[in-house]
Amino acid sequence: MKILYISPRFEGGIGGHAFGVAEKLRENGFDVKLMQVSHIPINNLKNPSFALFGALKAIFDREKYDAVHAWNVPSAIVMKFIKARKKILSVHGVYSEQVNVLHSDATSSIVNSTEAKILKLADILTTDSKSVQKTYKEKLGLDFVYLPAPIDTEKFKEIPEVKKIENQVVFVGRDSYEKGVDILKNIEPKITGKVIYCTNLSWKDAMTNLKASAVLVVPSRMESLPQSIKEAFYLKIPVVATNVGDIPDVVTNNETGLLIPPNDPQSLINAINSSLEQKENSARMASNAYDFVTKNFTWEELLPKYVDFYEKLLN
Repeated sequence: MKILYISPRFEGGIGGHAFGVAEKLRENGFDVKLMQVSHIPINNLKNPSFALFGALKAIFDREKYDAVHAWNVPSAIVMKFIKARKKILSVHGVYSEQVNVLHSDATSSIVNSTEAKILKLADILTTDSKSVQKTYKEKLGLDFVYLPAPIDTEKFKEIPEVKKIENQVVFVGRDSYEKGVDILKNIEPKITGKVIYCTNLSWKDAMTNLKASAVLVVPSRMESLPQSIKEAFYLKIPVVATNVGDIPDVVTNNETGLLIPPNDPQSLINAINSSLEQKENSARMASNAYDFVTKNFTWEELLPKYVDFYEKLLN
């Protein structure tokens, strides 16, 4: 079974998810090729340049595939030019909503008018988010297959043993408006600890910092389900997160973490300081979170779903 994956990169976030799936499928006899596409790193030019460069790359790709799998919405434009029996598109957030928040009115208008057409370039749609699945069904009448993003417990063996840093608070993710980094930066003086930002690090370096920290903070304004939360759960690092997207599906307040409203600096301050000060309660929640993630989000649990998905689609 020959499959092509298309993504802007294959480390961190969506790209890291795609790379991990490719590795596991190869171990199970699939032939998975990765197409990484470059772009111009300037706002409002990133996605158009990605689509252009990717389309040119696809046109000159003479291979035929059983399936092509695009791992974000701009990749769907590239996917259009690939010769394949089946075309798959994964969506990790409601694309038009993300663009409306981050880009100009002109860009938002274009995306809002073309979103449905782009999604319909795929034979089948997938998402790792139940909230995205629900929103697109209500908004456009489109059906998505829910395929959760697993954590690779074997990879954590690469993370070195580290000394815990007292009251270290960590953010892991993109430095982007929807991630709420600005909110965290503004409240730093009122936090009873030091905040570090892992915004442009390799996965290994980010996980090393996470492992050394006292709490992970996810102050997002909008989300699907950040992989960093599952990673913190596995490392038994307490989590403070906003109740947006799929986060409430995994962070149960005062059970597996502390859940707060988005855009609420005072609640964020209170939750972070509480997590730092009430260490026994934080350790209890972290233990519960570890049990939750190992029962629901490991490759041992989820690989059969991915294999079954591709086999049913192509047979």
